[in-house]
Amino acid sequence: MIPASVGMASSPYLLLFLLYLFFLFANVAPASGHVYGAPKEKMTHLHFYFHEIYGGPNTTTITVVNPPGNNSFNNFGSIGVGDNMLREGPNPSSKLIGRAQELAVQASLESPAYLSAFNFVFTAGEHNGSSISIFGRAVLTETMERGIISGTGKFRMAQGYTISMLVWRTGTTEIVLVVEYDAYIFHY
Repeated sequence: MIPASVGMASSPYLLLFLLYLFFLFANVAPASGHVYGAPKEKMTHLHFYFHEIYGGPNTTTITVVNPPGNNSFNNFGSIGVGDNMLREGPNPSSKLIGRAQELAVQASLESPAYLSAFNFVFTAGEHNGSSISIFGRAVLTETMERGIISGTGKFRMAQGYTISMLVWRTGTTEIVLVVEYDAYIFHY
């Protein structure tokens, strides 16, 4: 017979050894038998044109809030919404590839600078049914860079940025804007 002091001394080591074996095999053999691998990140570059009409019978953007005493979207505190067109080219008759659903706030006291949030919803072509969400500062007289903060469909879990620049502006009562966009989208 083994003395009680020897048997008691070895039992904690046996318990530790059994726990070690349990954790070793639990980590090596997942329940499904498959080892999970994260999907590989991809980068997609899109080039398109944003078409906006402000005023007139075919308006795609309206001012929904004007600060007291002001009636222009260029005044601090004005809020506008839009459902604008995304097209393959700068020509108004170029192929429609999606919609740009927008909320913009004139957020600068010094000059027209907008805090803008967009959902670019693609309705044609390879990315039909997918969208990206864009957020950032817009100053139409400058090259604009804004962040891509999410996406859906093929652009699920998207992040990235857009570079855009006003390429055409016309009108006084019906203002037509065309903005060229390059979107660099990182997604899975």
